[in-house]
Amino acid sequence: MTCARTVGLTGRQMTTNEGRRTTRVKADRDPLGMINGEGMITGTVVSAAVIAASVGHLEDTRLILAILGTAFIYWLAHLHARTLGDAVKHHTHPVDALKEALAETWPILAAALVPAVILFLLQVFGVPLRVDAWIAVIACTVLLTGYSFFAGRRGGLSLGGSVISACIGALLGLLVIGLKASLH
Repeated sequence: MTCARTVGLTGRQMTTNEGRRTTRVKADRDPLGMINGEGMITGTVVSAAVIAASVGHLEDTRLILAILGTAFIYWLAHLHARTLGDAVKHHTHPVDALKEALAETWPILAAALVPAVILFLLQVFGVPLRVDAWIAVIACTVLLTGYSFFAGRRGGLSLGGSVISACIGALLGLLVIGLKASLH
């Protein structure tokens, strides 16, 4: 509890996800429906991991398709699990749970577009694949840092807590960079 207070967590942020369905964030503070940043962080990590594992095995176009395809399959699995879990947990019809899950999980797909577009643009400008893959993975690390910081701020963390959140996001990116470096 002391550590939680040090980083600026209050009792409200330390509770379980039971109240997740209640909208605590006003619509004007969250116009895109990305209340907790979960999908953006997850989609970015999945995309960066695909780049790390695939570069050197696939040319640019196939790498972009691998990112988008992997993120799509991951999103479908997440959507399915979320739909079924919410239908059972909240005793709602699966169609209603699906509608809510669609609204909440789309950022996973949106996040995959960023590294894919980076790779595509660098490909258009003739940047070698090994270089553009590093640029895309580093960009993902910067994005993870930013997403984590802003999710912390939106969640009510203090500035110090948000910086710690950003450091954890950066660490995720650095782990992917380490994976890429060790594989290639």
